[in-house]
Amino acid sequence: MRYLTFALTKGRLASKTLEMLEKLGITCDEMKDKNSRKLIFVNEELKLKFFLAKGPDVPTYVEYGAADIGVVGKDTIVEEGRKVHEVLDLGFGKCRMCVCGQEDAAELLKHHELIRVATKYPNIAKDYFYNKKHQTVEIIKMNGSIELAPIVGLSEVIVDIVETGSTLKENGLVVLEEVCPLSARMIVNPVSMRMENDRIKELIMNLRNLLQEEA
Repeated sequence: MRYLTFALTKGRLASKTLEMLEKLGITCDEMKDKNSRKLIFVNEELKLKFFLAKGPDVPTYVEYGAADIGVVGKDTIVEEGRKVHEVLDLGFGKCRMCVCGQEDAAELLKHHELIRVATKYPNIAKDYFYNKKHQTVEIIKMNGSIELAPIVGLSEVIVDIVETGSTLKENGLVVLEEVCPLSARMIVNPVSMRMENDRIKELIMNLRNLLQEEA
């Protein structure tokens, strides 16, 4: 039996995923060692391998078959646009992708004016404004604190992830429109889905049942 390899998004998503898998009897004790310098963790008995990666890299590992299965935020799946099967909404890491700005920017959105949009997610922003709103905008790709952009006049609005909205409030910004709801998703490599269909299907089914029990 070949190994099934999981690519997990570092941080909260990885620990929540491992908690879920543990409830199904899928454990990886090696990953609990906080001092471990290992990059790949193995459960020999179940023939599983796990590794941690930065969010945007997870769909890449899965598309190219370096991982059979990945767990990553919906925002990353949409932004990266990789050829993977999204098979399950894991229900945690819930937040929203939103258009935010100062309150008076709402008028600019209504009248389809040419505005500047700052974002870490240019593909999501482009799709939303061009294909859903049919509004021409100038998209500025940023990497740091996006909230700064409308405050210093770099852009009229931002497209960003909103969890509680407290950072927006502190900076005098509000949610103007919701782009889409987000949460952690399980993705699968299309070839693995065919080759390891039974094992992967069983895992998806068990996770789905667990999610229904906990709902």
